[in-house]
Amino acid sequence: MMDFSPTPTRDANLVLIVDDVPDNLAMLHDALDAAGYIVLVATSGEAALARAAQALPDIVLLDAMMPGMDGFEVARRLKADAHTAAIPIVFMTGLTETEHLIAALAAGGVDYVTKPIKPAEVLARMGVHLGTARRARAQQQQAVQARSALDAFGYASLTVRAADGRVLWQTPLARELLRRHLGLEGLRAVLPDDITAWIQRQQPTLALQLEPPRWTFDHGHGPVVLRLHPPSPEADESGPGELLLVMREESDLAARETLRQGFGITAKEAEVLYWLAQGKINRDIADIVGCSPATVKKHLERIFAKLGVETRTAAAAMAMARLPA
Repeated sequence: MMDFSPTPTRDANLVLIVDDVPDNLAMLHDALDAAGYIVLVATSGEAALARAAQALPDIVLLDAMMPGMDGFEVARRLKADAHTAAIPIVFMTGLTETEHLIAALAAGGVDYVTKPIKPAEVLARMGVHLGTARRARAQQQQAVQARSALDAFGYASLTVRAADGRVLWQTPLARELLRRHLGLEGLRAVLPDDITAWIQRQQPTLALQLEPPRWTFDHGHGPVVLRLHPPSPEADESGPGELLLVMREESDLAARETLRQGFGITAKEAEVLYWLAQGKINRDIADIVGCSPATVKKHLERIFAKLGVETRTAAAAMAMARLPA
């Protein structure tokens, strides 16, 4: 008897089996359950779409030939929905003609198994595709986290389509800067023609440039510097012609916000630290921020404690290191 004892895992994978034949469902359900998977079933294409949207399974085992909505259409709809597009689909089919197998892959399947189903073969193929999907999700999450981390240092990042300047992805800070400086709202906003033209000029030689190309604009709300980067090789979610654009306000306000978020200090402490880094003495800082020199001294004492330093020079050096040149 075949042994389908579960492999110890901390989080079980969720599998959706779609088949209109109850005997097929029962056999696969028992084998997958014994192997440690959490199993959902659907007996029609409509039910499969509803369960996939609700549960977001890790993988779908999909019967190709079903009455009504067949497996090919189910796969196409799953791949057309952004919430379910990344779920790997393994077709189960009794059709062995080349055109049917090609149709299964063209509809979005990553693999297929032929009927009658052999549970050991299904488990082996599932393991491969679950591992691939897990690595792809981890890479995508790392890419998003890396981009979002720029926000904490006064930067904003967004993915743009070079062909037409359309914004495809953006961090919260990028969304705010686009609204404030360019009057752009929403995820599908389109960059102004001059910025899009600059991106298109840079694209052919972008990978060969030693430093990311730089563009500065000022539409009445202070200067903003743009730097253009090629997509990360690990960022599998990036499509052809999609580039990473990093924005940063060149203003005292943006620099102070960088210090506030970077060191976990208050807005007033960030303002004092910023002017300290500019070489100002306590009296000058007091005049600028609108308080007494004694109050500035108290702010500096708290800043020194939070930064773990004892001197003005050390605090200023840490601030300058955090601020871009």
